[in-house]
Amino acid sequence: MATAVFSTTVTDGDRPAIERVRHRLEGVLKGKPEVVQRVLECLLARGHVLLEDRPGLGKTTLAKALAVALGGSFARLQCTPDLLPSDITGFSIFDQKTREFAFRPGPVFSEILLADEINRATPRTQSALLEAMAERQVTVDGQRRPLTDGFFVIATQNPHEQHGTYPLPEAQLDRFAMKLEIGYPHREDEVAMLAAAVEDQRRQGDADHPLLDRGQLEGIQRRVAAVPVSGAVQGYLVDLARSTRSHPDVALGASPRGVLTWQRVAQARAWLSGRAFVAPDDIQAVAEPVLAVRLGLDRGDAAALVAGLIRQVEVPVAP
Repeated sequence: MATAVFSTTVTDGDRPAIERVRHRLEGVLKGKPEVVQRVLECLLARGHVLLEDRPGLGKTTLAKALAVALGGSFARLQCTPDLLPSDITGFSIFDQKTREFAFRPGPVFSEILLADEINRATPRTQSALLEAMAERQVTVDGQRRPLTDGFFVIATQNPHEQHGTYPLPEAQLDRFAMKLEIGYPHREDEVAMLAAAVEDQRRQGDADHPLLDRGQLEGIQRRVAAVPVSGAVQGYLVDLARSTRSHPDVALGASPRGVLTWQRVAQARAWLSGRAFVAPDDIQAVAEPVLAVRLGLDRGDAAALVAGLIRQVEVPVAP
């Protein structure tokens, strides 16, 4: 299989700030640099992340650390079967003093939203997040209320075989850029985590200052979206996506919206790698987490299926 390699590199004044964000996140999520890399790719691609994993592995810590590093507000939404859509979006309440209705914003009006156990909420409540994730706005009482441009969702879900879960609709799954698993840390990383917890108590507050402001992040996201993708690489991406639609083990192949998300995440990976172009390697590297969240698999696992697709589809040769 031919491999395309682009040697062009880029320099960017904001890259050191992103690397500081990476360093801080790797400091709170010990031994998981690949998870931090994926979260940064989604953030810079203006996507959202779905985590499917066990409790206590650092999901909340990661989301809080990211909010602090970006200087943004953080909100946590604990999804339960009795959660109402208004608990997410907010609601209007009548003010006896002003004799007018006043809007009380919900947790979606934050920069970083952690939606815990999202698949325990009912489909009606899950749909309240759909507009927010897709359009960065909510509609309450017929009035459109915009969210911040930096609105970023980190959602967790329980394995489907657990009791009390509702499957996420395909339309909502397609709004996530990736599905990730954190997993248990290695022994040495877990020991380092204990040592860091003691050290953090001695230096409380050292990691409470932001490393990026909103304007910087939005500027980086615009530059990421402008990273060039050649026609050959775009054709390769489309061929990979089309191969998912005819695969016998896939109930629902990648949608055109999913292909656009895949390209944006590949652009983010190229930018984070310091390269000025998207290479086929970038498309391949992000394929599994991007497709895992949006492929309806009849059987088998996403990693093996994606690896097989990559082997079968011809890779364009670098010019």
